[in-house]
Amino acid sequence: MPGKGKRGKGRGKSHGKKQKRPEVDILSPAAMLNLYYVAHNITDCLRLRGFRWPGAPKSKGKNKT
Repeated sequence: MPGKGKRGKGRGKSHGKKQKRPEVDILSPAAMLNLYYVAHNITDCLRLRGFRWPGAPKSKGKNKT
């Protein structure tokens, strides 16, 4: 392929300690406003916030969590 040049073996980024994610309040006004626009019903709301139950239907699309 004429468009591709030689690539050298580059060093990968060194991974140090993972930074701790800050705790987020899922009941804050900003989070509620976001949820209002994203979720379609209460079950969707709970699923998006990470509260799943054993008999929950499996999603057919991309799974981001």
